[in-house]
Amino acid sequence: SSSQGGLCRVLSPHYSAQSVSMAAIGLRRLGYRTSFGQCARFFASSEYDLCIIGAGPGGYTGAVKASQLGLKTVCIEKRGVTGGTCTLVGCIPSKALLQASGVYHDAKASFESRGIKGAENLTMDFEQMMANKDAVVKKLSTNIEKILFKNNKVSFVKGHAKLTGPNSVTVALNDGGEETITAKNIMLATGSEVIEKLPFVEVDEEQIVSSTGALQLKKVPEKLVVIGGGVIGLELGSVYGRIGSNVTVVEFLPTIGGLGIDGEVAKDMQRILKKQGMDFKMSTKVTSVEKTGSGVKVSMEPAAGGESETIDADIVLVCVGRREYRDGLGVEEVGVAMEGKKIKVDDTFRTNVPSIYAIGDIIDGPMLAHKAEDEASMVAEYLASGKKPHLDYNNVPSVVYTHPEVAWVGKTEEMLKQEGVEYRKGKFSFAANGRSMANADTEGFVKVLSCKKTDKLLGVHIINSIAGDIIAGACIGMEYGAASEDLARVCMAHPTVSEVLKGAAQKTAFGKAVSG
Repeated sequence: SSSQGGLCRVLSPHYSAQSVSMAAIGLRRLGYRTSFGQCARFFASSEYDLCIIGAGPGGYTGAVKASQLGLKTVCIEKRGVTGGTCTLVGCIPSKALLQASGVYHDAKASFESRGIKGAENLTMDFEQMMANKDAVVKKLSTNIEKILFKNNKVSFVKGHAKLTGPNSVTVALNDGGEETITAKNIMLATGSEVIEKLPFVEVDEEQIVSSTGALQLKKVPEKLVVIGGGVIGLELGSVYGRIGSNVTVVEFLPTIGGLGIDGEVAKDMQRILKKQGMDFKMSTKVTSVEKTGSGVKVSMEPAAGGESETIDADIVLVCVGRREYRDGLGVEEVGVAMEGKKIKVDDTFRTNVPSIYAIGDIIDGPMLAHKAEDEASMVAEYLASGKKPHLDYNNVPSVVYTHPEVAWVGKTEEMLKQEGVEYRKGKFSFAANGRSMANADTEGFVKVLSCKKTDKLLGVHIINSIAGDIIAGACIGMEYGAASEDLARVCMAHPTVSEVLKGAAQKTAFGKAVSG
């Protein structure tokens, strides 16, 4: 046959057709496909209770949870390493740089006033700072695969997965060949990726970079222009601003922080960042980004129309959002229903194909790692025990990890006004908090919003260096239907920064706080 003839050419022109036939049978038994002169490795079909596509925060959390609950589970990842965007090129590496740059900046700015001499002679090793970031990423990613997956008996397949049926997935293996996986249920957890192509600019990850490229720069740019004043732009702009860059943020909207941030918080945060040296061009539209011999030229004009201006930069960081990643996933081929660009799911995260579930950035709701983690865990519980998922997106917190941080959960004042909800407001400044004074870190406030009639918590908004940690108390309260008075009557340790949450709740519940 043509198959045998092809194999004959691969092995040797001296073998007989009968020898080639026997060799072909042997190779097939070992997992090789033999046809048309090629020996392609493939693997026999493997059957699981749950197959998860994507090993990011949602995927690996769901895989571990499912296996802990007794489900035979496999997780597939095209990158070949676990952790997804968050661990590899997002949350974790950016926080490593934020922490390192923050320590450096704090030492230069405030050590002398605290009685610590010599900070003026501090120098920064940017290469080592990046190496430390890479080491953190590698350790965490390795631990997910070698400890979490191994200890919980999760199978891990490295390759690009495509749905080939309601219970089947074909994986183009990174090492070559294919593997077919069948499962009673499939969970899609493919996440999202940065938007790189825009009408006015195309990312090259050298001079014009996305957040991924910004985490891999070889040197600190003298002039950095950030297109987009949302969470990612502010965080990475802060990193480079602290270690010497002149940072200009260009934002189309009139406020920073992106969607969902409270207007009063955004205004105060911009004031603080501007005081730190960050420049802002608000309500401004970028019209073109051009590479020149010496750098990059950014042209812009007022969003409402008007005279244009141009500024020069060494590096332009494009942070205008993310897109759902479904490339080559095969959802359309198997008939999975869409809701715009999102995969449509019901209240159990099941798609219209009964055996296929979806979580994270590819479905409705905020594009946040912790949201995906909770969704995946809930799906695993549902499949193992029948316990119906419950996740109120209104109670999912958001954090901007600048210094100070911004954190919030629930409704903003603007939302409540738009919805016609009558509310009460209590606001307490960290400048009136003893621990904050001792820490010489008094910027920001806590704002607590509650229903005027029932006092039920509706929203909590914080600006503080540890706002992302303090917000956890508010999340617990909102999740379990607490009133502002409940928070106001909780005994909190003294002196702590968290007491400001109690003070703001006292103002909301009683009109006054004891200490401010």
